[in-house]
Amino acid sequence: MAGTPCPEFDWRIDLDALVFEHRASGSRCFVHRLAFRSLTGEPSPSRETCIDWFNAHHDAFTAAAAAKAARGVSAGNAFNLNSRDIRRGSRP
Repeated sequence: MAGTPCPEFDWRIDLDALVFEHRASGSRCFVHRLAFRSLTGEPSPSRETCIDWFNAHHDAFTAAAAAKAARGVSAGNAFNLNSRDIRRGSRP
């Protein structure tokens, strides 16, 4: 998939989740592999597929994190994004 790689992320094997920094809120955002199952349409997306999807749709993740942070997440705290959050973030 196309997309500009985002150097501010990591894959947490222990959580089976992608973790990225939302700089505006100073928070870490977690996206579990199960959310990527819904987003990619694959029943069991690989770590690489999840990372590729994140890179290709980075703006949606950033928008979803901003919206969730605006709903009251304290600066510097970690939070989870689900597939609904990310889909909302991709809407114009």
